[in-house]
Amino acid sequence: MKKKIILSWLLILFGVTIFRFKAEAQGIRKPVWAGQFYEADPVRLSKLLDSYLTSCQVAPVPGEVIGIISPHAGYPYAGRIAACGYELVKNLDFQTVVIIGPSHQYGFEGCSIYLKGGFETPLGVAMVDEDLARALSRASGFGYVAEAHEKEHSVEVQVPFIQKIFPQAKIVPIVMGYQTDSTIKTLASALAKVLPGKKVLVVASTDMSHFLSRPEANKVDGETMAHLKSMEIGTLLRQVEMGENIMCGGGPVLSLLLYAQKLGPAKVSVLKYGDSAEAGGPADRVVGYMSAAVYLEKREVLPALTADEKKELLALARESIGHFLESGQLLSYSPSDPNFLERRGVFVTLNENGELRGCIGFIEPIFPLYQAVIQAAVYAAVQDPRFEPLKKDELPKLNIEISVLSALEPVEKISEIKVGQHGLVIKQDGRSGLLLPQVATEFGWDRDTFLKEVCRKAGLPDNAWKKPGSLFKFEALVFREGKL
Repeated sequence: MKKKIILSWLLILFGVTIFRFKAEAQGIRKPVWAGQFYEADPVRLSKLLDSYLTSCQVAPVPGEVIGIISPHAGYPYAGRIAACGYELVKNLDFQTVVIIGPSHQYGFEGCSIYLKGGFETPLGVAMVDEDLARALSRASGFGYVAEAHEKEHSVEVQVPFIQKIFPQAKIVPIVMGYQTDSTIKTLASALAKVLPGKKVLVVASTDMSHFLSRPEANKVDGETMAHLKSMEIGTLLRQVEMGENIMCGGGPVLSLLLYAQKLGPAKVSVLKYGDSAEAGGPADRVVGYMSAAVYLEKREVLPALTADEKKELLALARESIGHFLESGQLLSYSPSDPNFLERRGVFVTLNENGELRGCIGFIEPIFPLYQAVIQAAVYAAVQDPRFEPLKKDELPKLNIEISVLSALEPVEKISEIKVGQHGLVIKQDGRSGLLLPQVATEFGWDRDTFLKEVCRKAGLPDNAWKKPGSLFKFEALVFREGKL
């Protein structure tokens, strides 16, 4: 019923005439909505897109853009808003654009991926990235459903913008059927498995609330945009599954957000919002439109600690060990330095007379820096299973070293690993092992030896690192007593 209502409203807004279109199975899909949702004349369409793009005033976002959220109504209503997302990314180096739109015309389970051929518009044919499309199909289990693409506008209307700003780019058109939790998450997982390391932009096609009065629509859309900016994915998932009137393409949007979240700390920046009443539609039955960017936050690989801050952390580690040996309690410490409050992965290494005496830490940034140093120092002193617990009279003989870790990054190619710069972590079959960057340097290892040794550290076969998805790299800011 909801889809029928939406379609009838489109008829009112755009005066469209529905006609039959028979798509060639995985061939060149002819334009269905040219002349109705957007200009059919290539010259006029090109000039219109230019005018939309030049009218946008968008500020760069503080991070790496991996996707945009774009409206899919007719250009007279939503074109200027959609243009803002494309204006933001037009100078970025993307070779393929994955377009995910909701199905308005045909109900089905899962998603339909257009696997080969292309989409024709008045500007030419945007060819499908067949290798990427098939990889996503294998990763998700979703195939091609011809009926899903035949008359669907949510994907088609994005293509002219893509052709305008990325003339050489290929596309992967995806239509999402019933927007269930399972479908949304399956597609997100496939994106996260296939896309990293490739120059791919993801476009989630959606309009906002439908057919509310203008004040009510703006209120509902404002709440939805607040949830998006706060990355309240759980709330949005519940609303979409319950069929709440927030976004017709909520499923595609959530697949994009979940994909982004799997890559790292992600944010949404709303670039422009508007509604159909602004373009002359009735104010008592409004459709909302939003353009937004989804990006990964820029984070320092490593903290920029001053010499004094390093000295304070080393002193904190030593004091923490002494306090625990005296009282059996962790040191209570209240930092005034904001750098010490950032969550960081940390390892503390203890050496006595040039020999290792203990080394324990936290791979993931689960504690503020100061707290991680306190706990890692104590654990290295008394809980490293390779050594007897430290005695009080040994403390003056210790040299303390702290390694502050960057976030873990998956190793896609072994050539990425730089001995002396990168540490390694392997996670496989419930086992894990870590070697700090300085270990390879101290022992004079080459890359192959480094890989073999991290496997041995985890109790795994020497070639276990070859299993995809099990090897990670990181960098470390290393400083020790007597040498800052």
